[in-house]
Amino acid sequence: MGGVRILLSADMEGVTGVTWTDDVVPGTEQWQRFRRLFTGDVNACVEGLCAAGATGVLVNEAHSSQRNLLLEDLDERAVLLTGRHKPLSMMQGIESDVDGVAFVGYHARAGEEGVLSHTYLENSITGVWLDGAPAGEGGLNAALAAEYGVPVLLVTGDDRACAEAAGYAPAATTVVVKECVSRYAAICRPPARTAADIRAAASESLRRAGRTEGAARPHRIEVEFDAAHLAAAAAVIPTVDQLDVRRVGFDAPNMTEAMKAFKIVTTIAARAVQGIYG
Repeated sequence: MGGVRILLSADMEGVTGVTWTDDVVPGTEQWQRFRRLFTGDVNACVEGLCAAGATGVLVNEAHSSQRNLLLEDLDERAVLLTGRHKPLSMMQGIESDVDGVAFVGYHARAGEEGVLSHTYLENSITGVWLDGAPAGEGGLNAALAAEYGVPVLLVTGDDRACAEAAGYAPAATTVVVKECVSRYAAICRPPARTAADIRAAASESLRRAGRTEGAARPHRIEVEFDAAHLAAAAAVIPTVDQLDVRRVGFDAPNMTEAMKAFKIVTTIAARAVQGIYG
């Protein structure tokens, strides 16, 4: 297979060994440690994709500051899109004629069990619905990929994230790198084992690569927060309606615009959080 370009959307909560806040918060000693494991999971995916014939891999760093991966240790066959304020956030690059997308280090959605489960905001959102169905970051990003005709090839994360992926990307290969015990505990497989599993799964998944004709259509997103003032803050945005004391909703003409609007909603809600009282 020749001329195959893949987008790799890399999050951190679903990475090998990650189980609690300090593992993923920039500046902590644990974060420095898990940057290496994060880069290891990404490299394993790149290795597998390239071994199967991928000719280019664009890695979109998608966690928090989006400056967590170690460029100096990245597989030289990949290129890294790093830094914040990308128009399509976790999925920047999906518009660049890629033939498939891999979700590495993904986690379960807000309101569900899973290691560090959330949707965009760490703990202020209790649920997100896309066209009436519950959706997390994986589901939202898969819907955006579909709009561009790009298949989701691979999802790695804990067992809850992989089970969730069966709903939004049933054809994708999944790799469980740890089993959720609680929000902050997991049975973790060592990096050597998860790297081998990710590498093999990435190679196998490439056979499903192939961009098709995308189809844009209207979408509706609703967001439920854990506090009334966050919904009120988000409802200040034109086109965003406050549906209940903690819930807002909006319509968009396509998934690209829906994701841009969702990014605005979450950004404003995050700025409305005030210290330990939320």
